[in-house]
Amino acid sequence: MSLTFTPVIGIEVHIQLKTKSKVFCKCGTDYTNDPPNSHVCPVCMGLPGSLPVLNRSVVQQGMLAGLALNCHILPTTFFFRKSYYYPDLPKGFQITQSDLPIAAEGWLEIHDDAGKLKKIRINRLHLEEDVGKLHHSTTDGRLEGASTSFVDYNRSGLPLAEIVSEPDVSSAREAVEYVTSLRRRVRYSGASDVDLEKGMMRFDANVSVKCSDGRWGKRSEVKNMNSFRALERAIEYEIKRQSKILADGGEVSQETRHWNDAKGVTTGMRVKEFYRKFIVEPDLPPLVVSSHWVDETRARLPEMPIERAARYEKDMGLSETDAAVLTDSIDVARYFEDTVKSGANPQRAGNWVRTEVLRFVNEKQISVDDLTVKPASLAELLARVESGKLSTTQAKGVFEEMLTGLSIEDAIKKTGAVEGGVGAGALLVLVKSILAANPDVVEEIKSGKDTKGKKVKFLQGLIMREAKGQAKPDEAASAIEAALKDE
Repeated sequence: MSLTFTPVIGIEVHIQLKTKSKVFCKCGTDYTNDPPNSHVCPVCMGLPGSLPVLNRSVVQQGMLAGLALNCHILPTTFFFRKSYYYPDLPKGFQITQSDLPIAAEGWLEIHDDAGKLKKIRINRLHLEEDVGKLHHSTTDGRLEGASTSFVDYNRSGLPLAEIVSEPDVSSAREAVEYVTSLRRRVRYSGASDVDLEKGMMRFDANVSVKCSDGRWGKRSEVKNMNSFRALERAIEYEIKRQSKILADGGEVSQETRHWNDAKGVTTGMRVKEFYRKFIVEPDLPPLVVSSHWVDETRARLPEMPIERAARYEKDMGLSETDAAVLTDSIDVARYFEDTVKSGANPQRAGNWVRTEVLRFVNEKQISVDDLTVKPASLAELLARVESGKLSTTQAKGVFEEMLTGLSIEDAIKKTGAVEGGVGAGALLVLVKSILAANPDVVEEIKSGKDTKGKKVKFLQGLIMREAKGQAKPDEAASAIEAALKDE
């Protein structure tokens, strides 16, 4: 009998919360391009005599993230000291929450591998401080082969939310969909920018495999994943590794493993500890969260992406694809909605934002909020397309000029677009010149050989090109028919 293996996976996600200062001190959180160890103080360096003071904004942002993930907020929580020794941990312990987190018992829905909706339970979201960052002397910055390592404590003390799922994930694909949905909802809430390139989101995966003969492999915790692709590859590798061990009759060790992205393998780091050295943080009082504060925080939550997309489909008639793209980012969703509120047709506005607007935003690597073309201006441009004053081709040219900062009127003048298109007389003159330049094509049409209308469409394309988008396709076709009768 051939054996089958069922993966059982839990995901731990670390997210940097969006605050101006660190979790227990006043050091700034924005240290991009600043020298190492320039954003530190006695508190985040763990110097004797320094005392932590909890940043209220961290609690606020943690609650926002928790509520966005359908968690409930605990009224009383504590901070603990988690003791372990590593060069990037200056105090010799990490201040974190443990069995009494700020938020618990949440959930997210994803699609399983069969396409059916599946609920992934979230055990808890707890607050903690980040550690420093090690810089290794190897050319690729990896630990393997390094002769020297340096520590930058600028990151030490940054506010983190650790989000721990139940072991409800069953494949690498499900894991990616789960963290993608989680990232989108947290970003919507405003709790974090969740910028993967800046290290604001990191993953650990707890992977075990159940064999069809009843045997279980022990859990391995895989660390060092900071992209969706790395998470997917690491889980796939670990499932295959553990399945092979069980298939060969061996036992899977319970351990912590390191993901080597360059080699595409996990390697053993240490045997998994069966205990934690936790003591209640003596320098911080219990954190009491009032129901009024929770209600105030819940009122700040925007409509979430899944619900927003459903509304776009139902109330605005958008396709599922358009609705999904427009709700991926709350900034884009707000830009689209403001365009519609300014009078634009929802379907046309959705198509333009999804194509023209996002094309420019992605090319320039900017936020949609930084666009010079504001929603009201885009709505005005689309209204002229809707009324027939501008063709779609003309409008795209005008839009390109508006992106440089020109008003719609100045952009129309610069592109030479003629509102209302080419006049009937001018269009007929243009058509006759095109026909005169292509006598062989005209002869084939008149002889009845163009049974599929390809030659007519060829002439129509030439006319549209010469008219620079100022002629409508149906008007061009009618003009061709009229000119051919005069031949």
